[in-house]
Amino acid sequence: MPFEDPYYVSPKNKKGVAALLIISLIIVFTPRFLSYFNAPLHLVITRTQVELLQKRQAKYAYKYKSHYKRKTYKTAPKRFDPNNYLEADWSALGLSLKQVAVVMNFTKRGLYSNDDLKKIFVIPPALYELIKDSTFYPTKENKPYEVKLEKQIALKSLLLNTAVSTDLEQIKGIGPFYAKMILKYRDALGGFVDKNQLLEVYKMTPEVVAIIENNCIIDPSFCRKININTVTALELQAHPYLDWSQANSIVKMREQKKFYRNVNEILESHLIDENTFLKLLPYLSL
Repeated sequence: MPFEDPYYVSPKNKKGVAALLIISLIIVFTPRFLSYFNAPLHLVITRTQVELLQKRQAKYAYKYKSHYKRKTYKTAPKRFDPNNYLEADWSALGLSLKQVAVVMNFTKRGLYSNDDLKKIFVIPPALYELIKDSTFYPTKENKPYEVKLEKQIALKSLLLNTAVSTDLEQIKGIGPFYAKMILKYRDALGGFVDKNQLLEVYKMTPEVVAIIENNCIIDPSFCRKININTVTALELQAHPYLDWSQANSIVKMREQKKFYRNVNEILESHLIDENTFLKLLPYLSL
């Protein structure tokens, strides 16, 4: 039997392999060759289509951003003495009627610096930053707004949510320490809504609470509200009833929902129990 070369390829097979190679090259390079000579495709959009897209974009942007709209405040038209500002002047800057009532209560006692102005807790930081460079004050030596506290304060009618330290110190049994602690906690809360909250004040006793209850009125309408659709986690954390994890969970859940439609929705966070929610409720808004 003659020896057969295992690497031998017949002429017929050689022609078949060459034909297959040529066909493969044609298939690979034909689209590239044709694309080289064809003009690039241009997408044509008419002016009408552009205007329609812009209207739709503006519609949806307003739909979602309107829920996060913050209240705008105005700068003072000229330099002013806060002690001489009327209710209408404060309203023109952007304050509500309740906020104006609190501010007027403070100005009756006299303001002598921006530090005094900043202590008025109902003036939002955004408004304070707008007006702080436009203010001027009388000197304390002149005291054109001096009043006698003993005559001004009527016992059993002092509004605890608008009172200043000197008001509280006039009440027998409340010295400078308790006055300072009460106001510090009130500002952290945003205002008292219930007398039992006074027991949360540092070193407070039931006896002192009884004195305050007999001489002060707690009006919840003067409390500062927290807009849960705009507040940041850091701002929420500053509230005595929330820690960082709870504050952060409220904000993260809001981001998932786009916005809250009802304050009760924060109960969906497993970190917010019913007791915490009920204590927070008087301070929440949309």
